[in-house]
Amino acid sequence: MPNTADGQHSGIMANSSTENRSTLDSPILFDLTGRTVIEAAGPDAATFLHNLCTQDIKTLPVGETREAFLTTNKARVVAHVWITHRATNLFWLETVARQAEKILEHLNRFLISEQVELTDRTLEVGVLRVIGAGAGSLAGSHGRSHQLSGVEGVDCFYPIKEAATLRQSLVAAGATLGDAAWYNVLRIEAGLPEYGIDIDENRLAMEVNRPQAISYNKGCYLGQETIVMARDRGQVNRLLMGITIAGDTPFAAGAKAMRGNDEVGQVTSSVFSPRLGQVIALAYLKRGSWDAGTKVEVDGRPGIVSALPFC
Repeated sequence: MPNTADGQHSGIMANSSTENRSTLDSPILFDLTGRTVIEAAGPDAATFLHNLCTQDIKTLPVGETREAFLTTNKARVVAHVWITHRATNLFWLETVARQAEKILEHLNRFLISEQVELTDRTLEVGVLRVIGAGAGSLAGSHGRSHQLSGVEGVDCFYPIKEAATLRQSLVAAGATLGDAAWYNVLRIEAGLPEYGIDIDENRLAMEVNRPQAISYNKGCYLGQETIVMARDRGQVNRLLMGITIAGDTPFAAGAKAMRGNDEVGQVTSSVFSPRLGQVIALAYLKRGSWDAGTKVEVDGRPGIVSALPFC
């Protein structure tokens, strides 16, 4: 699944028009039902998650969300999640589809005497993501605010039996129903990697280039030693960056980025961006070749390294 998000977002509808995909001046609705939702509840939930992720969970206010990684002790990524403090002593970990078993296995491995109950809520929760100007007012106060592609957005979480009705009401209120291909363009424009496509268990958290997902001010946690050492010694050898390439034909995952005769990286995701009028790609690039403005070639086509997000 190198160039689409279909496998991760099984609920995204597939009937939207392509003619307005270059603009976000009105709300676009994506049905992301099927994304993984894990609940951690109990008096020790905050401390337990704090010790097992890269984000500061102890200071996370009720009602707010922080991006984080779950990692091994060597800082390899087990999951890329958004952790929401839903209520006192109750948290949700949300991420791409079909990750529940893996995340629960990882968390349960470290659950010893803590008063925490872990529950898979995936089949109970519908996830609707509204992106574009007016998304907040359209969705009301029922969701989690976010920024994707530089514009306002809201994620709405509802009992799954109510998701279809809510989707219909949002469309009736003026939202355009988006499909998987459209969502994939927006998430790559935003520089948003997806687990299973741009991230896997062999990738170090520092290489994913999501500084907002790593807190350097918290206490000890699983993987911290490797992450802090890499920061202090400047030892990250690859970094997820963008590449812009003229033309309208995206690259397959694994396409090689070259400088002269040297391979300097590999593409993980690529799409044609209507807003930018060119092909864009996410790629892990080697040290010395990840600076914005660096010239590279991908499958013989000239490209330029870009900072993320693209727009």
